[in-house]
Amino acid sequence: MTNVVLKTTGLVVGYGGRPVLDNFDFELRANEVLCLIGHNGAGKSTLLKSLFGLIPRQGGQIFLDGKQLDTIEPRALTAAGLSLVPEGRGIFPGLTVAETMKMGLWAAGVPKEQREQRLEWVMSVLPALGGFYQQRAGTLSGGQQQIVSIGRSLLSQPRCLLMDEPSIGLAPKLFQDLLQPIRELQRTTGMSILLVEQNVKEALKISDRVVVMKSGAIISEALPEELADNAKLMELY
Repeated sequence: MTNVVLKTTGLVVGYGGRPVLDNFDFELRANEVLCLIGHNGAGKSTLLKSLFGLIPRQGGQIFLDGKQLDTIEPRALTAAGLSLVPEGRGIFPGLTVAETMKMGLWAAGVPKEQREQRLEWVMSVLPALGGFYQQRAGTLSGGQQQIVSIGRSLLSQPRCLLMDEPSIGLAPKLFQDLLQPIRELQRTTGMSILLVEQNVKEALKISDRVVVMKSGAIISEALPEELADNAKLMELY
């Protein structure tokens, strides 16, 4: 039996009374990188935001490790094992990276006596952070800001990492440089990653499974190698 970490059943989420996801069932398995692809407006980001409590759900259930998540409060979800790398990075430009990480440790509820060790662990995963640790986030390049955003999301040592369009504004090579340490971390810790991405070609290189969404529904599931052919990929769009 497949070990499912994160699951939705009958999920209903929408805006202004109109559902984007209606009776939506979904599974993220243990120790996998699942790539979620689809055209703009397919409901991918809506799913991520609802999983992390940023959008209230109108119906259905979310389960983490078989336990129903009653809360939709992001801090409580972080404590339960979820973390989100938001679209657009969500960095405060006036704060230094050091201040951003300090705030992130507090927001993640990391006990004071563990914070220094946790920070060292994140820096070991993303050593580039050390090169601009005292700079203000607003002075950093897009790639550096994305490293900060990912680093902040790892402070809670999540069971599941949700990544919403991390390649936006990045060159493909830089995107791969960012994803490789995350893939390595996933392999060593068994963390599960749900990756929503428009840069499908690059995302497939680090994915174990692919789910295709259209108009709020899952229309296909495949292995990355099955979508290596561009013609097959275009059929799904």
